[in-house]
Amino acid sequence: MIGLTRGPVTLIAAGTAAFLIWLATRMNNSATGGYWAVYGLVAGAGLVMALSQVIGGWTKWGRPRFSVAVFLIAFLPALVCVAWIALTSQPHANWGQSHFRAWSGDIHVRGFVDDIKEYLSVLAFGLGLMLGLTLDTAPSAAVPAATEPTPASERTFPAKEGDRAATAERRGRRPVRIPSR
Repeated sequence: MIGLTRGPVTLIAAGTAAFLIWLATRMNNSATGGYWAVYGLVAGAGLVMALSQVIGGWTKWGRPRFSVAVFLIAFLPALVCVAWIALTSQPHANWGQSHFRAWSGDIHVRGFVDDIKEYLSVLAFGLGLMLGLTLDTAPSAAVPAATEPTPASERTFPAKEGDRAATAERRGRRPVRIPSR
């Protein structure tokens, strides 16, 4: 895969993500286990899409690195929100669903949670994508940047005061002779 560029890697990831989403449609999400499997597969599809950009970045000599700031500031709050909505929207009543529904009513967000649960698949995909965005490619120290030497004609040399002939020669001009009196 190292020789592949970002375009083909993105295409392969899109196909893989589509397969994961298709697989999620084959699950029985009326049971609690199937419910979590469906949204786990959809989140995995989002993660695959984000990782394709990291893999594509390797062709630009990048080394993957984990961003703690993105994880703490962006991913964890999103995880809490999506998990809250997912727990509240489970198909069968259980300890988690009943408690999170009650807490949603206590903090006056039950209406929002009930409305947004229709888009839980999109939220799960976005959560997987955000997890993948905690990885980025950083330039590798092993591959130095290509530098070309400056041609001699473009180099500058410090001129001595009163040395017009030497300065003119360095600049590629004929020296101007000033007649002496």
